[in-house]
Amino acid sequence: MSIVERLRAAGCVFAEDEARLLTAAAAGPGDLAALVARRVAGEPLEHLLGWVEFCGLRIALDPGVFVPRRRTALLVREAVARLAGRPAPPTVVDMCCGSGAVGAAVARAAGPVTLHATDVDPAAVRCARRNLAPAGGTVYQGDLDAPLPAALRGRVDVLVANVPYVPTAELARMPPEARDHEPRIALDGGADGLDVLRRVASAAPVWLAPGGHLLIETSDRQAAAAVAAFAAAGLTARVVTDDDLAATAVVGTREPVIEAPFKSLERLDGSFDHHDFGSA
Repeated sequence: MSIVERLRAAGCVFAEDEARLLTAAAAGPGDLAALVARRVAGEPLEHLLGWVEFCGLRIALDPGVFVPRRRTALLVREAVARLAGRPAPPTVVDMCCGSGAVGAAVARAAGPVTLHATDVDPAAVRCARRNLAPAGGTVYQGDLDAPLPAALRGRVDVLVANVPYVPTAELARMPPEARDHEPRIALDGGADGLDVLRRVASAAPVWLAPGGHLLIETSDRQAAAAVAAFAAAGLTARVVTDDDLAATAVVGTREPVIEAPFKSLERLDGSFDHHDFGSA
């Protein structure tokens, strides 16, 4: 049985492409046989290759690190659009960064940015540091915003987060290559899938600059509840979608505070009207 036939029998939809990529990655016939066997057993192709293509970039990927999905390109596109016109270099935070794919793609498309990223998973942090080094990014290990430097408070132009959003009860129905080979912490979003999204939305206003934006990927059926979570955090939110990517995201904005013009209480004759002070 040929490599293509073995991959197709294992359920690989793009068996010809996968065979070509595995052959190119193999150091020799023995290595190729081992890679094919691991793929047939269900390991993600991207972990076997050591990289994934995302938004035109080759992102280094280690075994056990979340594999960036094609649909997450929507987050990149929306983040780049909202950086346009911001003072250069704008400040970007990639939270729950995984391999750092989103931050790397935003930095490449938006031009020079001041880039920070966080993830709780040590393996993801090691991977992200390699991928974000060309953009001068700084990667911190820790829970959500906890490791960010205090100097970033109120200065972030775009905070993008590809949070876990699979409801816990649905994890068992995920494809085995995700369920068995990607970290649960990168997939499990709690009972309704929105536990981490709510935490990020709640924390974001502290970090966002006036007019800054929070962008989070979610699903179509979770979008309304996600918008409510953004609103509860004081952000103006709207849903963006892309049918071609089968992608949904929520964009929240920290609206600038517009101060009312100062109204002098002093009359032309130098006196004051007690009515200007309200009722006693």
